[in-house]
Amino acid sequence: MNAMPPAPRREDGAGPIALYDPGRMAFFHYMFGRFFRTHMRAARVARWGVPGAYGDRPLVVFANHPGWWDGVAFMLLSQRLFPGRRMFIPMDAAALSRYRFMTRIGVFGVEHGSPRGAVAFLRTARQVLAAPDRMLWMNAPGRFSDVRERPVPIAPGMARLPEMAAEAMFVPLALDYPFWSERKAEMLCAFGPPIPAAELLAQRREARLATLSAALAATMDQLAGDAIARDPARFETLLQGPEGMGGIYQLWRRLRSLAKGETFDPRHEQGAGKGT
Repeated sequence: MNAMPPAPRREDGAGPIALYDPGRMAFFHYMFGRFFRTHMRAARVARWGVPGAYGDRPLVVFANHPGWWDGVAFMLLSQRLFPGRRMFIPMDAAALSRYRFMTRIGVFGVEHGSPRGAVAFLRTARQVLAAPDRMLWMNAPGRFSDVRERPVPIAPGMARLPEMAAEAMFVPLALDYPFWSERKAEMLCAFGPPIPAAELLAQRREARLATLSAALAATMDQLAGDAIARDPARFETLLQGPEGMGGIYQLWRRLRSLAKGETFDPRHEQGAGKGT
């Protein structure tokens, strides 16, 4: 009599810590990197905004929410700049249902607009931040918001997070995706000075939101200055995509340079630094 196959493991109701799979994280980090190089010019971190050593404490990385690329930024930055830490990200439960693979790389669903969803999020956040090698990454506004919007919106639930992890450090992350001289956009990032949870706990909840908003706005404003300067030397380049237009036109330019005995430069802005 043939042995029956083992029953599939039931994952419904399992938390993000139990579902996390380091092997799948490594695979999707590789895939996200390939996807990034195809569609973006470079991922750059401002030299003044490279994350520091935060000690043996859990982290809450709270970022602005300028666009679709934020999730890719979280994936790439967390894996390249925070070795040894595990990242977890809240995501709208309805959207996550369309990308079930993400539940194995630290993403967990949040039911927006309901007290039950808020309670469930805080419960999960407490579990995630219970270990010093874990990080909670989130878009602080809770909605898409332009990089020029001031004051920077902060979702009300952020005020409760310090109560879930009194030992955590809150680290602002500014994100921007400007177009410089090439057809693909830049991914510009910068981390601001950390805020100890204890400092936030000493404030009323309304004041905590103002503190987080001001810290994020200051980081975004400083990054905006570097974005306006359009100087890759101000950044450390984490990933670099292909330069130039590509296709038949770029092939023709390459052949013309070869015929003239010149070094081919695929960039639109000739002689500009690559920032590598």
